[in-house]
Amino acid sequence: IHEPKRMITVEHNPTTLSSLLTACLLSAAFFGALGSSFLYGYNLSVVNAPAVYIKAFYNETWIERYGEPISAETVTLLWSITVSIFAVGGLLGAVSVSLIIKVLGRKGTLLVNNGFAVVAALLLSLGEMSRSFEMLIVGRLMMGVDSGIALSALPMYLGEISPRHIRGSIGQFNSILICLGVFTGQALGLPELLGQESRWNYLFAFLALPAMLQLCVLPFLPESPRFLLMERRDEAAAKRAFQKFLGKEDVSQELEEVHMEARAQDNIQAVSVLQLLRNPAVRWQLLTVILIMACYQLCGLNVIWYYTNRILREAGFAEHILPYITLSTGAIETLSAITSGLVIERIGRKPLLIFGFGAMAVFFSLLTVFLNLQESVSWMPYLSYICILCVIASFCSGPGGIPFILTGELFEQSYRPAAFMIAGVVNWLSNFAVGLTFPFIQEKLQSFAFLVFVVVCTLGAIYLYFILPETKNKTFMAISQSFAKINKTPIPPAGQELELVLSLNGDAKDVAKIESSI
Repeated sequence: IHEPKRMITVEHNPTTLSSLLTACLLSAAFFGALGSSFLYGYNLSVVNAPAVYIKAFYNETWIERYGEPISAETVTLLWSITVSIFAVGGLLGAVSVSLIIKVLGRKGTLLVNNGFAVVAALLLSLGEMSRSFEMLIVGRLMMGVDSGIALSALPMYLGEISPRHIRGSIGQFNSILICLGVFTGQALGLPELLGQESRWNYLFAFLALPAMLQLCVLPFLPESPRFLLMERRDEAAAKRAFQKFLGKEDVSQELEEVHMEARAQDNIQAVSVLQLLRNPAVRWQLLTVILIMACYQLCGLNVIWYYTNRILREAGFAEHILPYITLSTGAIETLSAITSGLVIERIGRKPLLIFGFGAMAVFFSLLTVFLNLQESVSWMPYLSYICILCVIASFCSGPGGIPFILTGELFEQSYRPAAFMIAGVVNWLSNFAVGLTFPFIQEKLQSFAFLVFVVVCTLGAIYLYFILPETKNKTFMAISQSFAKINKTPIPPAGQELELVLSLNGDAKDVAKIESSI
């Protein structure tokens, strides 16, 4: 009792993943991600295979309307808008998510969001039949809105329904399904499947399937118990939700943990973005999330796809087998994300992030060397391709999914919606910035362009090493208090610190007994 800080280091009793992973929790994680992050990943890759056919459709439609072929500059402009407007929609979704979540809750937001996916699937798949390329552009915009909302609402929902001992593993469903979506888009785009001129519209019709599956399952699963208790003040519903997710009757400890978090906050109602930006108590949490989300996009993974086919061609691979070899990148992504989800609770968030960014910096450096030697050494393109696979694996081992987990973990309940909105805006703006500036960087630096990403990854790893605390197996309140010193805010008094200890290591009912013995 006389050394409360030392008590915080007491380890929790070991708990296996299988003992905490109930059917309800697994269903919520899988189907929640299937209709959300899976669609985001699928849309990242699905436009590559039918690009030639879509451009031909633009030309045919133009001739039907104006009686002359479309110019090369115009078709390039229309195609660029079709691809890039996805990020614009994502930004719109990220900006609106905090308001939608406040009204509909976490699960309700995910359910309503499926409407955007279904409408987008109809527009994209029927655009050719309607002879309207505008429908494709609007469909991509709506799909972006769906992804912008999903990438905020889903990590928030998964983080709040998971026991803290497996919160990271459950949160990695977001990353795993993104990678699986990318791989599925690549696979369905093969010529033997839907990557044909007569079938490319079915690639977009497929978007409706995951959304419909989520609509069939998610209504039967509970809302976030933290949302029900702290924002809706419905303790009975929160208790039932905890019981279903955790698979046990006695959830008094979990309820008390949420009550402690509520008592520790000045205001348990969701704060606005402006209030979050002005609050010095969360300044470094916010700065950390902004930096991690910026690095998530600026680390260069999206750009790596531009080089893959070129390197494969220079390595001597025939053009007709390139789509099958490219599948290896999607497979590596998925396997790395699954591996990360299995080890995150053992290794921790911080080591995986630092390793991921550090390894990316190393392999980007090697890739730069190999690219400059490709013309002089015949087998050098093979090493370049191996480097590309290693960059992808490094990204998915930590930076590919943990930033979304940390955005939910670094903030208490009232700040979380605003934090996810800011993180989403940074994510989509950074995505847009990379697509806009990299062609100019590549033009100026040529094969040395990847050195820009070496700098970004290195600086990100250094910042995380010195600033980010480890968050695994900690309550949201304990994580917030770990930033108290750097934020220069008061550390909780002994009584409140004692509650933190017990919420981590014991039954909250023992608070009164221990306090009476002091």
